Amino acid sequence: MNNKIEKAIDYYTIKSKKIIEHINSSNNLTAEEIIQSAEELAILEYKLTALEVAKAS
Repeated sequence: MNNKIEKAIDYYTIKSKKIIEHINSSNNLTAEEIIQSAEELAILEYKLTALEVAKAS
């Protein structure tokens, strides 16, 4: 079970980093695009937090 949790953590971490890189590297994002990316990032962070808690249990 821990192996699956580790894989999920790795997956969501990579997705988060890609979103952050996209936001930081783009100079012409609209406010809506920034908000949408931030919402996606928040969801990923919640998932990562839940996985870290499950891993610790």
